[in-house]
Amino acid sequence: MAMHAIDYDIFGDDMQYVEIELEPGEAAIGEAGTMLFMEDGIEMETVFGDGSAGESGLVDLLVGAGKRLLTGESLFVTIYANQAAGRRRLAFAAPYPGKIVPVDLKALGGALVCQKDAFLCAAKGVSLGIAFQQRLGAGLFADEGFILQRLEGDGLAFIHAGGTLAEKSLAAGETLRVDTGCVAALSPSVDFDIQYVGRIRTAIFGGEGLFFTRLTGPGKVWLQTLPLSRLANRILAAAPSAGGGQVEEGSLLGRLGRRLGGDKR
Repeated sequence: MAMHAIDYDIFGDDMQYVEIELEPGEAAIGEAGTMLFMEDGIEMETVFGDGSAGESGLVDLLVGAGKRLLTGESLFVTIYANQAAGRRRLAFAAPYPGKIVPVDLKALGGALVCQKDAFLCAAKGVSLGIAFQQRLGAGLFADEGFILQRLEGDGLAFIHAGGTLAEKSLAAGETLRVDTGCVAALSPSVDFDIQYVGRIRTAIFGGEGLFFTRLTGPGKVWLQTLPLSRLANRILAAAPSAGGGQVEEGSLLGRLGRRLGGDKR
């Protein structure tokens, strides 16, 4: 399917959004629940599958939907088509603090592998598939799980990851060890495996878990400094219902102020 060329601008710092400009007849696809706004003249349609099958039949629709179900995503995506006579803009917002990265799939050889919740939006024609881990260990012990998303096509796709993004280019045979939750995306040519940290004491008390992700080039990788799972764990640990406390609880004044304010915990 022919890719739709799109122009874009990314706004914001820690909570970013991407604004896409569509020519008449152009369209983009977006993950469910990510649309921020759209100008008059853009029509939206929620479709079954990944939005790339077009009119090619029920089987293709079912295959596209099945791929998204396996990655834990919604069975539906939304297509935003410019039906107006002139250019129109729409925007997609990141779901949590981090960075939005535009990826030219053509420059990467037509594909990108990313964590299952990284996809934000793309030019219509980009296919959203699955990428099985090559090794069972990588699937069992990596935070990303056994199945990752695979974006295919020759157009623009936008992915989102938590915190700040670090882009690394690995030469053939060059290896990088990474915390398992910090891998946001990688070229399909990069070998992905899991490595045990090596020492029981380090594994138990080091705070970094039992395993590293080992990435071996050639290819590009994108690392995120704040995975959603890490952010969620910190919030949960600080929640009063989970035994956490407020920042000022270490002082008598903080407790007194809370009592006077009506907090009777």
